[in-house]
Amino acid sequence: MTKAPRTGQRRTEKSAPPRTRAVVVRRGIRSAGIAFDVLSALAAEPEAVSLTAVARRAGLSASQAHRYLASLTRAGFARQNPDSGYYDLGSKAIQIGLAALARTDVFALADPAIAEFTRATGRSTLLAARGPLGPTVVRLHAGRIPVITSIAVGSVLPYLRSATGRVFLSFLPEDETAEEVANELATARMQEPFDIHAIRARVRAEICASVDELLIAGLRATAAPILDIQGRVALVATTMATRAFDPAADAAIAVQLQALCRRLTESIGGHWPASN
Repeated sequence: MTKAPRTGQRRTEKSAPPRTRAVVVRRGIRSAGIAFDVLSALAAEPEAVSLTAVARRAGLSASQAHRYLASLTRAGFARQNPDSGYYDLGSKAIQIGLAALARTDVFALADPAIAEFTRATGRSTLLAARGPLGPTVVRLHAGRIPVITSIAVGSVLPYLRSATGRVFLSFLPEDETAEEVANELATARMQEPFDIHAIRARVRAEICASVDELLIAGLRATAAPILDIQGRVALVATTMATRAFDPAADAAIAVQLQALCRRLTESIGGHWPASN
C-alpha cells in the first residue's frame, strides 16, 4: 500500500512553483534592463554607430550586444543600415520618444528644481524664456538675502549685458537674435564695443555665462541653459548675488547650477554639450 506523503512534503511541493516563477520574473527584469541599456547607448550617440561602439557604451560584449540589437531590430526599436552595418534608433523608439516629449512640461520640471537650488545656496535665482521682445523672466525665487533690483517677472533682459541674455545669444541660431542684438548695439552707450563672436565662443565652451556689475551695479550673475532635444534653449536659469555674498564661492555655485541644468536638460531628452 502506498503511503500518503507527509504534510510537510506536500507544502514543499506546492511552494516550489512560486519560487520558480519568481526566478523567471527576476531574470526577465534583468533582460529588459539590459535591452534598455542598449537603447540608451543608441540614443546617446549623435548618429548611427557600429556594434562595437554600442557594446562599449552599454558595457556588454559584442556578442551580447548583437543578440539584443537583433531582438530590438525585429521589434522596430532599432534598425541596421544594410550597407554600413551600423545601428540606429528604430521607428518605434522614435515614436515613444516623441510621445514622452509631448507630455513633458519643461517649466513644471525646472521650477521646483530651481526653487530647491535657491533654498540650498541662499542665492536668488530666476528662470527666463525667450519671448517676442527677447529673454524674459518667467519666475524669480528670492534667496536668503533678497536681491533688490528692478528685475521682476516679465522683465526683458538684454542679450549682451546680461548673463541670461548671453546664454540665449550663444545657444540660439545667430539669425534669430540678429535684429535684437543690432538694436542693442545701436542704442548702447559703451566705452568699448562688444566682441559678439568672442562672447559666443566663451559661453559655448564653458556652457555658462557670468557678468559682474555689467547690467546692474553691485550685482553678479551666472546663467546656464536648459537645452531641448534639438540643442536649442528651452529655458535659462540664472543665479544672482550682491556684495553681501562672498565672491570666492561663485565658482562652486556655478558648478552646482550647471549640474542642475544638465540634469534638467537630460530629463527632457536634450543632450548636454561637451565643455572645452
